Amino acid sequence: MSRYRFALRPKWILSHVFLVAMVAAMLWACSWQLSRLHEKQARNRKVTDRTALPVVRIDDLAKPGDDYAAAQDVQFRRAQAVGTYRADQEVLVRSRSRDGAPGSWILTPLEEADGTTVVVNRGWVPNSGQLEKVPAQYTAPKGTVTVVGLVQPTETRGSFGPRDPKTGTLTNLARADIARLDQQVPEDLLPLFLQLQTQRPKATTTYPAPVPQPTLDEGPHLSYAIQWAAFSTAAIVFYPLILRRRAREIEKEALEAELDEADPDDEPVEGDPRLDPVADA
Repeated sequence: MSRYRFALRPKWILSHVFLVAMVAAMLWACSWQLSRLHEKQARNRKVTDRTALPVVRIDDLAKPGDDYAAAQDVQFRRAQAVGTYRADQEVLVRSRSRDGAPGSWILTPLEEADGTTVVVNRGWVPNSGQLEKVPAQYTAPKGTVTVVGLVQPTETRGSFGPRDPKTGTLTNLARADIARLDQQVPEDLLPLFLQLQTQRPKATTTYPAPVPQPTLDEGPHLSYAIQWAAFSTAAIVFYPLILRRRAREIEKEALEAELDEADPDDEPVEGDPRLDPVADA
């Protein structure tokens, strides 16, 4: 192992530490990508299983005053509601793109005959920032409607993102925050919303366009995980080869140094026939 004694020098120790840190980071990234893949797969199974269930009445899934978190247990269930839209209470949800185009969602409370009121995401409308409230051409239709949609839980702000004012009557929201909308709607809202799929009578306008159903792709997580695993494997394999090559270079340099320090008696001196080109002739 003496040939690798150079690897104990400070600069090489720093190199070892850097390599270990990089490999650890790449393995962590690989593990994280795999966990995201498993989350995607679990979500896809949930979407598939729950959308395959029969359509139920919305008030069979939730009641006013239920915990908002309980909606996670019925997310993606297909539910039906029959009632009239409260067009005077509808709001926009900002910054919702579709096929790369900027836009907004329209959330409209739907009041059933017994007073049960559920928020319906009627769909997407183009909005590059000029709309602060639902314009007249997108107002909800009058009369009794029957809607079927996917149950979605209320959206809440995470560690980052815009905040909505806590008080006042808002005409647009940063997210589909049912709790915030409930503050300004006279009726008690169900602690969830319906993402509209079908409506009777059918809408006669292009917009709002129903939000597409959740996609079932798994994303690029598997390919990313394979890449990180390949990078870490390459580092583990090639770093010893670098050390081996450096050891050989040091040994070669040492051998050349020994040859340069050969006995001076072996060197030709002035008058030596070996220095006389005529003598060679």
